[in-house]
Amino acid sequence: MIHNLILKRFEKELPGIDIFVCTADPLLEPPSIVVNTVLSVMAYDYPPKKLSIYLSDDGGSDLTFYAMLEAANFSKTWLPFCKKFRVEPTSPEAYFRTASEPLSDAVNVKDWLSVKKLYEEMKMRIEATIKLNRIPDHIRKQHKGFREWDFVLSKHDHQTILQIRVSSRISNGPIILNVDCDMYSNNSKAIKYSLCLFMDEKKGDEIAYIQFLQSFDNLTKNEIYASSFRVLQQLELHGLDAIGGPCYNGSGCFHRREALCGKKYDKNYNVDWKKVSDTEADESASFLEETCKVLASCTFEHNTTWGKEVHFVHSYMGLIYGFLVEDIITGLNIQCKGWKSMYLSPERDGFLGVAPITLLQTLVQHKRWMDGHLQVFLSRYCPLLYGYKKIPLKLRLAYCPYNLWAANCLPTLYIVVVPCLCLLKGISLFPKISSPWVFPFAYVAFVHRAYSLNEFLWCGGTFRGWCNDQRMWLFNRTTAYFFALFETILNLLGYSQLNFVVTAKVVDKEALKRYDEELIEFGATSPMFDILATLAMLNLFGSFGALKKVILDVDEDLQGLDKFGLQILLCFVLVIINLPVYQALFFRNDNGKMPNSVTYKSIIFVMLACTATMY
Repeated sequence: MIHNLILKRFEKELPGIDIFVCTADPLLEPPSIVVNTVLSVMAYDYPPKKLSIYLSDDGGSDLTFYAMLEAANFSKTWLPFCKKFRVEPTSPEAYFRTASEPLSDAVNVKDWLSVKKLYEEMKMRIEATIKLNRIPDHIRKQHKGFREWDFVLSKHDHQTILQIRVSSRISNGPIILNVDCDMYSNNSKAIKYSLCLFMDEKKGDEIAYIQFLQSFDNLTKNEIYASSFRVLQQLELHGLDAIGGPCYNGSGCFHRREALCGKKYDKNYNVDWKKVSDTEADESASFLEETCKVLASCTFEHNTTWGKEVHFVHSYMGLIYGFLVEDIITGLNIQCKGWKSMYLSPERDGFLGVAPITLLQTLVQHKRWMDGHLQVFLSRYCPLLYGYKKIPLKLRLAYCPYNLWAANCLPTLYIVVVPCLCLLKGISLFPKISSPWVFPFAYVAFVHRAYSLNEFLWCGGTFRGWCNDQRMWLFNRTTAYFFALFETILNLLGYSQLNFVVTAKVVDKEALKRYDEELIEFGATSPMFDILATLAMLNLFGSFGALKKVILDVDEDLQGLDKFGLQILLCFVLVIINLPVYQALFFRNDNGKMPNSVTYKSIIFVMLACTATMY
């Protein structure tokens, strides 16, 4: 394998790797998930002395700290086990869920069962402590680290948010990997794959970061919420390699530390891997601990040069804060400093995460993304302007479709609402079926959908998966994208503030069962569901009106069908797309059905709209 040949050549020059696992809330992101991610990256097929693992806990939780103590103890058993059995994936939860018990060797069976038992016991202790929602006194006495929480007033006032500046004081690895707490390592050779690119003698020095494909281990066969972004990740992002590289997507990304800290690329830049491979700190552990407490303090940035640079002179730093999609803007800023990026998608996925299992979680996640993307486009970091003379025009244009996704809500809402209301009013918007001008409309609609289906199937999807993808396309653009556009405009006018919303990783067993059965989970009141239900009911009413027109026109040579054919077809297509909504409104009895209040409101809104239109 090429990665083994390269690493054998640079065996004594392998750089240190600093790995950041990021979490924010122990209630939304259970420590048991965080533990599995940390253990998975500790087990990389890489010299242990070259690996440094940091947990950045923005929630400052002693519960997470306790879980890390448990993980540290279990790692003494888990890491040798991974090496002995060549475990993949190296997340204990994922491994024991998918791997079968070895039957050929009694000794191996004993070891396997013993490690599995130790893991399950550790998991039970962690979950019991989380359920208790506090650390028992006898555990607090076992480690001095718990004393730090004696001075914590709230989760916003804590001492140990680990930042890049902290790692630079301890290990200072020239390569940094950041992963979300729910994105465990699925490929123990991911570091080696990345170094093949970073250490390439011809093009390696110009690469700032290497973005891995973001995949999920809980997707249903037909991807009910279209969470995989199958076409985007397998086709579009690969294409960006030719024009400067893909954007930074927040997790599963290997960074060159110098680029991430703001260094501009120079054509004469050359890395001496032998020199940068020696990153061990000379100070004692206790001295480093006290020093890093100052660096990790929430107030460190106040009245310091570092703080001024971050908050006021963004262009001097690689990292940029203050945006909901800090990853996207950070990647753009790095590329504008002359660096390139690469997209890496090995045969075995590098990382696997947890996709949302409810519709509301999915919509909220999309809303946050669209809020952030539009915020970037309307800021001074708009790729078209900020990237002028810094990155190729093609790359600047490539950012724009994603930045403007939120604006897609306007034409989508028009297509969903206006043709239906005009049909009820008797206003024709499209050419007659008998007119030759109908062919351009039919051609565009058919070819675009056929091409979309072909892409989806070529990327390994199913026909039902493509149908779900089209449904989510509609749901997102009429709800999440609409609210994102509305809130971003209010934010620009100073009437609201955009907030980062953490996607919950807590799993409800009943909701999970319905998710596995590919039933869309509603089961909550939300303005987004009010819109979905209202639009679905509107097109249902429009379809009934269309049927009435067709029946009444039987004796009139179907002139109404000829005149309103395309509008009627559009209404029926929207009704078919919204079948799960009607099922949730009227036929389901489980907890995932649409709340009654949403049903009543949607019917009232539609009746008012239809009455106002017709009279």
